[in-house]
Amino acid sequence: MLLKGSCHCQRVRFSVESPHPYPFNRCYCSICRKTAGGGGYAINLGALSESLKVEGREHVKVYQAEIDGRKSSGERNFCGHCASALWVYDPNWPELIHPFASAIDTDLPTPPERVHVKLDSKANWVEVPEGPNERHFDDFPDESLAEWHERHGLTR
Repeated sequence: MLLKGSCHCQRVRFSVESPHPYPFNRCYCSICRKTAGGGGYAINLGALSESLKVEGREHVKVYQAEIDGRKSSGERNFCGHCASALWVYDPNWPELIHPFASAIDTDLPTPPERVHVKLDSKANWVEVPEGPNERHFDDFPDESLAEWHERHGLTR
């Protein structure tokens, strides 16, 4: 699925091909919620890095969080003007890019379930939905974005 996205001020526009476009994985880690979360979490999608096309790349800035005293390899790309979170790239997985669902302008499909990760880091004011289609993890599940899509028969 071709995803088109942008920042709030429209200085950065991008497109990327995503075989895993369902916004199911809500991350409550302190990095996601403080840099990109509106509901106390952020949602990252899975896409193919080689397909990324960017207009306004000169406005894109990168933040690398510090984790346990070391700089993270994950590169959080954001607009240097309006600070919209755009995508995460990690050179450990060079074939992948993870756009933030919040930056996507294309209508996204509704997931059949949601997975809530890094709940050990969530803010105390955040209410996590409960129910049969809500899965909860203090850390990360063993299942990847691709495996989740495959399990639900949603691969394209």
